[in-house]
Amino acid sequence: MAPKPPFRADHVGSLLRPTYLHEARAKRAAGTISAEDLRTIEDKAIREAVALQESVGLQAVTDGEFRRGHYLVDFLTGFEHIVPTNTSYALAFKGEAGSAGETRSMLTVTGKVKRTKPVMVDAFKFLKAATGRTAKVCLPSPTWVHMRGGRKTVSETAYPDIAEFWSDLVRAFHEEMRDLAAAGCTYLQLDEISFAFLCDSGIRARIREDGLDPDQVTKDYARVVDQIAAGAPDTMTVTVHTCRGNFQSMWMAEGGYEKVASAVFDQPHVDGYFLEYDSERSGGFEPLRFVPKNKRVVLGLVSSKKPEIESKDQLKRRIEEAAKFFPLENLCLSPQCGFASTHHGNKITEDVEKRKLALLVEVATEVWGSAA
Repeated sequence: MAPKPPFRADHVGSLLRPTYLHEARAKRAAGTISAEDLRTIEDKAIREAVALQESVGLQAVTDGEFRRGHYLVDFLTGFEHIVPTNTSYALAFKGEAGSAGETRSMLTVTGKVKRTKPVMVDAFKFLKAATGRTAKVCLPSPTWVHMRGGRKTVSETAYPDIAEFWSDLVRAFHEEMRDLAAAGCTYLQLDEISFAFLCDSGIRARIREDGLDPDQVTKDYARVVDQIAAGAPDTMTVTVHTCRGNFQSMWMAEGGYEKVASAVFDQPHVDGYFLEYDSERSGGFEPLRFVPKNKRVVLGLVSSKKPEIESKDQLKRRIEEAAKFFPLENLCLSPQCGFASTHHGNKITEDVEKRKLALLVEVATEVWGSAA
């Protein structure tokens, strides 16, 4: 029987954009090339990204998210009545150079949420045709619309009952998943970053300022994500990825998973979890005891933020530590997040990116006998 995802060596999805793709996007924004011209250039970059992933031995292949500017906004605004705003939300990205100021990637729901057309199906079809490996699709957090601002981000005129909003959002995701499955998608990842943000004491305080109980929010979000996963056919593996922010090598949240583990890891329709574990900000492995033993946990031990290459011995020791709380045979290895959650990319080079992807395969093969 062929191995099913998530694979022993896997990755979260986004990759560094080549310089020529950045230049093409700038030209498109300036109106000096057409949308068709940009797509042709994206096609070229994606074929190169596929070749990179295949060359290092990865079994799951993505398009690097090269058709997106932002992992989150581009997809969710493909649904009717979800719109971006320039409203500031008082959470700052942090890094070695300090803070990057308040963030402005908020979304607002102005009317009834509907999926009027496929959002990522054509992009998936191109990817599937470009690789003989498992083509993986990454969809962004469904709850982020609500996470940054709470009830005030969702029109009370359109949704006097917030439960109707969640129902419509789940339906929109199900419709997209149905068409992805029909196109041959067997591996779907939901980038549910809210779960890791709910581990942060400061962010939990901010949620209380929005008039919400962070423990109840965690349960509500976990239920919504599981409802979305429940819409997948038997042929589709659904995993959840969570991390503490990833923008130009900076982060936004910190805190171990203990605060959310009992709710987040008890999702019957989710097949596995990609968990950030590349720094002390993620806490220890003890919360893995809450994950049902029939699921897979992908340990995000390799940093997509830092240029330093992790040592094999260090990674193996960390895997051994995790195996004290979750069966080794159901563990896998990946970076903690993508290499470019937005088009800007993290502060590393393409060579470092390739070396880190290759490292995943090498360590997985040495630990489990295979990267698949």
